[in-house]
Amino acid sequence: DHDDTTVNSTATIHFPSFLAYLKLVRPEASYTLEEYFRKNFDPGIMALFTGELGFSEEEIEGEFRFWQDWVRTRIPVAYPGIREILQRHKEAGGRIAVVSHSMRKNIERDYRENDLPEPDVIFGWEQPPEQRKPHTWPLEQIMERFSLAPQELLVVDDLKPGYDMAKAAGVPFSAAGWANDIPEIEQFMRKNCDFYCKTVADLDRLLEK
Repeated sequence: DHDDTTVNSTATIHFPSFLAYLKLVRPEASYTLEEYFRKNFDPGIMALFTGELGFSEEEIEGEFRFWQDWVRTRIPVAYPGIREILQRHKEAGGRIAVVSHSMRKNIERDYRENDLPEPDVIFGWEQPPEQRKPHTWPLEQIMERFSLAPQELLVVDDLKPGYDMAKAAGVPFSAAGWANDIPEIEQFMRKNCDFYCKTVADLDRLLEK
C-alpha cells in the first residue's frame, strides 16, 4: 500500500482535500478525520461517494479533478523507518510492488521526494475499477511477472480493501496500524490478519524474522 502505510497522507492531504470539495458540493455534510478513516476502511471511498453522499457521475469526476489538483502541490512525508526497511529489502534481492488507490505519477513522485528506493511495479488508481484492490488482479500480475507463489508475497496495508485483496488471493497480510488509533479498525485487523503491526518498528521486527 502507499497512503498511510508508506506515507502519512490521509490526515495531511486527502482528508483536507475531501473537506474542501464537500464545501463546494455538499456544504451541509460534515465529517471528522476519524469518521473519514472509518469510511475508507469500510465500505471504501467510492461507496462513500456513490452511497452516503450520493455523488452524481459529474460530481465524482469533479472530485477526482479537485483531488488531483490538490495533491499536485502537496507532498506527503514517509513514516520514519520506512526508507530503511525498503532499502534493506531491495538490497537483499526483494521486490517492492505498490498497489494503491493513489495515482501512479503521485506515488512515483512521493517515493522520489522522500528518497525511497524505486518500486519494481506500481498499480494505482489509473487502472480500471476491476483491476484495483480489493480485486486480486494486481496480485495476480505481480505473481506472474516475478514468478512468485502466494506465500512468497506479503501485503502490507492499513485498510480493509487491501486485506480483502490479499485474503482472496491467498497472500499473507500484515496490517499497518500506525496511521490511526481507531479501536474498531484495530480490533478487526488484530482478529483477522496474519500479522498486526502497530508501529513501523513492529513491521521491521516482523520482516527481520
